[in-house]
Amino acid sequence: MEYQKILDQIQEELNYRDVFGKVASYIPELAKVDPKKFGMYLYSTDAQNSSFGDSSEKFSIQSISKVFTLTMAMQILGEDLWDRVDVEPSGDPFNSLTQLEHEKGIPRNPFINSGALVICDILVSNLKDPKAELLEFVRKITGNPEIDYDYTVAASEKSTGYRNYALVNYMKALGNIKNDVEPIVDFYFHQCSLAMSCEELAKAFMLYANRGKLLETGERIISKTKNKRINALMQTCGFYDEAGEFSFEVGLPGKSGVGGGIVAIHPGQYSVAVWSPLLNPKGNSELGMAALERFTTLTGYSIF
Repeated sequence: MEYQKILDQIQEELNYRDVFGKVASYIPELAKVDPKKFGMYLYSTDAQNSSFGDSSEKFSIQSISKVFTLTMAMQILGEDLWDRVDVEPSGDPFNSLTQLEHEKGIPRNPFINSGALVICDILVSNLKDPKAELLEFVRKITGNPEIDYDYTVAASEKSTGYRNYALVNYMKALGNIKNDVEPIVDFYFHQCSLAMSCEELAKAFMLYANRGKLLETGERIISKTKNKRINALMQTCGFYDEAGEFSFEVGLPGKSGVGGGIVAIHPGQYSVAVWSPLLNPKGNSELGMAALERFTTLTGYSIF
């Protein structure tokens, strides 16, 4: 498969001028991002790494980070994790309070905000320094010791993060949060501020494409069973209330973030990351989704 030719064709076909999305504005720092940015990077098991555009520029990965924290929490709690958070698609906006009320404080899945905040609570309970240990984990799976938080973005999120505070307080009232609110939301805002490029994200997610092992060294990071669970959750819940559309159009497990990034994997084949900050009404990169639809169409590779 000549991946670079396919990526070149996608770059030629798609342009930010052809979409109607808007840059996320509810986090002030994200509103400053250049809407013209567009990059894509593919990391394959046969070392055919391919890219175009702004694929080496770092951006705020936002909810893509929830895959990393879920992985860490699963390593700690195993199957007991699912007593605190469910594994069902939400069908509601990622920051919904209404759903929590109906379901007595148990989030639908670990990728909506309430679920990710429960994961943060678990890591705060079990790790001495969650922020440092998350960085250590991400640096290990990318092989890049320079990856760090964007502290300006973290502060910007905190200044407007009232709904996330509300989610934690409500779940605490219902008995599903064990720690004080402040360290949980502080960790959450920092994880979302992780700054990574498409190249770094594609390399990181090769862990999930390679059945829980680092591609370059063969070191097992998570078991095959846990890796299967994470990929299943990315397939069914990775795009909030647009997960069905992504499965229908693209046909890969993946995860999006309101920074405009999307990562998707084909087990045993590749990991691919795309970045365009223009979001559709559901909070997913409009150009990113179009690029990945073209990619699986042109390659003929999806999991279906």
